[in-house]
Amino acid sequence: MVAIETLEHQRRQVPTTCGPWEAVVCPKRTGICGSDMHILLGHTADPKTGFKSFVLGHESSGIVAKVGDRVTSLRPGDRVALEPGEACLRCDDCKSGHYAQCEFMRFAAAGLDGTLQGYYTLPADLCYKLPDNLSLEEGALMEPLAVAVNAVATVAAMRPTANVAVFGAGPVGLLTMAVARALGARRVIAIDVQQGRLDFARAYAATDVHLASPLQEGESREDYSKRHAEIIKHKFGLSERGPSGIDLVLDCSGAEVCIQTGLWLVKRRGKYVQVGNSEVYINVPLRIVMMREINIKGSFRYGPGTYHMAIDLVSRGVIDLKPLLTHRFSFRDADKAFGTTKAGKGPDDRMAIKVISACGVALRSASNS
Repeated sequence: MVAIETLEHQRRQVPTTCGPWEAVVCPKRTGICGSDMHILLGHTADPKTGFKSFVLGHESSGIVAKVGDRVTSLRPGDRVALEPGEACLRCDDCKSGHYAQCEFMRFAAAGLDGTLQGYYTLPADLCYKLPDNLSLEEGALMEPLAVAVNAVATVAAMRPTANVAVFGAGPVGLLTMAVARALGARRVIAIDVQQGRLDFARAYAATDVHLASPLQEGESREDYSKRHAEIIKHKFGLSERGPSGIDLVLDCSGAEVCIQTGLWLVKRRGKYVQVGNSEVYINVPLRIVMMREINIKGSFRYGPGTYHMAIDLVSRGVIDLKPLLTHRFSFRDADKAFGTTKAGKGPDDRMAIKVISACGVALRSASNS
């Protein structure tokens, strides 16, 4: 890519080398993620450094083409889901099991060429074999599903029978709802600003849905968030304490008012997990965090065991990914895939949840990374 919102197909040589612990994979299906769109639209560009051309894509599955001579877990022809972040495995964070925090992380489409290309080389242990009953399209969604698994199972350590509220009914929000239900949540309330997404959420994984109330004229965001939390509590019969309260709030929107509302909504000594990417600085009602002893945590990408759990939940039929796969495009039509993601609906005028692009030759974009 030589300019914002400009994609370009290029030819590349087939890899001729493979490290002893590596695998060369032919990516076949790639989901278009919001972070890909941020790069394409120039939201991550630094005007001081300009653009650097590189390949987009990180939600991928594919077929193993070659493995290194020390690899015993894979063989050519295996269908795999790709974990697109290569940590150093030597720093303190990696050795403590928190490799998402690795200082030397090399992540696809974040300063490193992504997976929308004909061949992709990565450590073999980051390739997860797909069971026969899972498609390559479902394999591509293991990456965002692993994000949801990490948030609900690892970071929140959600207990069965928990009451959960999820802000944001985009792909990650929907998957977060699905994981919460799969792991035994008694109630999952979806909150969003779009009725269409809430209708989808109700049919997919949410037990209840709430269309966000509008701000009143002259009302501050802080006042709105407190009032909005009370509206939600009253609507669903939620309390500030006890078994009828919200045990866990997961924000998948990154919006300031959602974060504020979520903190007012969660019960005393409840948990709040930030999943969505927000602005660096926002206003939060910190005093109630202290007074109500709310446990706030951040959830970033994924960690040990999350891909295995994601694949297991889908292969056993506990989570169904098929309804999320709303639009599919060939690799040559990748520009339409990105356009559909940006518009939120496809050429068929249907709402887009998850857009999938086939892979073939290299597709390049640019960023300051």
